[in-house]
Amino acid sequence: MKTQFDRLLDRLVRASVFERIVISVAALFAAVLVGGVLVFVSGGFASCRAGLDLAGWTFCYNPMQVYYELFLGALGHPLEGGWSLTNYSLATTLQQTTLLIFAGLSVAVAFRAGLLNIGTQGQLVVGGLATAVTVVYAAAVVPGGFVGTVVLIPLGVLAGALVGGLYGAIPGVLKAYADANEVITTIMLNFVAVGVTSTILSWQFQDPNSNNPQTEPIPEYAEIPTVPVIGFGGRMDFSLLALAFAVALMIGIAWLFARTSFGYELRTSGLQPEAAAYGGVDDKRMTVASMTLSGALGGIAGAFWVLMVHGRWLKNVPSIGFDGIAVSVLAGNNPLGVGAAAFLFGVFDSGARSIGTGTNVPRELIGILTGLIILFVAMPEFFRMIGRRFRPAETPRPTRADGGDGGETDA
Repeated sequence: MKTQFDRLLDRLVRASVFERIVISVAALFAAVLVGGVLVFVSGGFASCRAGLDLAGWTFCYNPMQVYYELFLGALGHPLEGGWSLTNYSLATTLQQTTLLIFAGLSVAVAFRAGLLNIGTQGQLVVGGLATAVTVVYAAAVVPGGFVGTVVLIPLGVLAGALVGGLYGAIPGVLKAYADANEVITTIMLNFVAVGVTSTILSWQFQDPNSNNPQTEPIPEYAEIPTVPVIGFGGRMDFSLLALAFAVALMIGIAWLFARTSFGYELRTSGLQPEAAAYGGVDDKRMTVASMTLSGALGGIAGAFWVLMVHGRWLKNVPSIGFDGIAVSVLAGNNPLGVGAAAFLFGVFDSGARSIGTGTNVPRELIGILTGLIILFVAMPEFFRMIGRRFRPAETPRPTRADGGDGGETDA
């Protein structure tokens, strides 16, 4: 049994891009089939006035309708009349996609460096607060209108990236110089981020005109603008410019991995730390640098959550950072794959709302259904990551230029 499992892991590790896509698509269809059976059977235990009667048993839920609402409802029901490309449901889907691209990239950068950053949520929280506070105070001295838009939006994103990066550097330093487990430190720092930001908010930055725990609203001209004519309406809390920036950043991170010495050192330190150290890569510096970059991307996610969605920082931050972990795993930590995985999660988020309004399926069952699909699609890639991390290396040990074997020598 162990031998067969090892062979399966090895097969997954060696799978080409095309094979991995085929596996993911097959897993998606399997999840849809299993989920459909689950929905149908669950309907047999629900109460309804009308349903499908089989052998004296009434089944209340129609799996076809559920999947119709899940996948097409997230796009605004394009098969129905009067559909518009700039509808609210599609805006919600793309809004979540944009934020999850940033969060997924944050996790992927750390994972590619061999580090498990579970703290993207905390980095998003502190980065979002830094963005809101910076923009609110800077707006007092920066002119309004177009000048304010050009100055305040980049300033807010920069503030989120800097504070998120500094917060991500903390577990990086602890890992590099104290050998502290980054999983534990990043998880704990999530709780610290929530407590510290809540305290700072109530102490200094609470909106005096609101009883809700939130900062003062940023000026409207400091929010991410929509694209005229072809863009979505401002009330939809989504901008194509934000999505374009997310896609550009996604491509930039992919280029960083593939075309720069920093990206090469980051990938090598994650895949073969011994070979990287032998080649002169400073593992401590790479640990801190990769966690700082990861935290900065998490902070950018928080910045866009403030600048695009709410126009202020709220105490109750959604679990975008935690969802970014699943997005990264589903994408195989590939920056370009993060976009597709984020879009799938955006579809699930928007489609779940459509199911809730278009059917009588309970929210708990919707959560189980979407979780089942994510589990099926992500598990092959998850086992592939496990195989790459723990299978025995088959490459020979590096050799020195003088003919040595690269092993340790006596002092």
